[in-house]
Amino acid sequence: MRIFAIWLLLLAVSLTVFATKEESAAQLALRAESAPLDQQPDLYLKAAAEELKTTDALYNQGKVEEAGNGVRQITDYADKATDTAIRSGKKLKNAEIEIRKIATRLNNIQHTLSFDDQAPVKTAIEHLEDLRTKLLARMFSKDKKK
Repeated sequence: MRIFAIWLLLLAVSLTVFATKEESAAQLALRAESAPLDQQPDLYLKAAAEELKTTDALYNQGKVEEAGNGVRQITDYADKATDTAIRSGKKLKNAEIEIRKIATRLNNIQHTLSFDDQAPVKTAIEHLEDLRTKLLARMFSKDKKK
């Protein structure tokens, strides 16, 4: 009977841990603002990824204007992630990889949109590629204190 109670307790604890609610993009961005500099890039990138999920859903629902605002938020979060990664000198590789993934997903979304709705997404993709270039330049620069 005691073993059954222990297993039941372990099951309850594990369910509570896995049932934690995911944070929204805005909540992650707020956490990032108050986090230490070396943790900010990851939080901003998670916020961008969450916003990307929301934006994709909005495009699928046909809410193009709201999705356009989401695309702008994604680029803002990616800007902040890039800036904090470059300032801290940490998480540069991770930031570059995550921004590449976000750009790829935006590219996939762009191909599903009508020609008139593609412009903001295309602009965002180009901006994300510029951010990746900045990160790569910082990663491979000879002067690491830049």
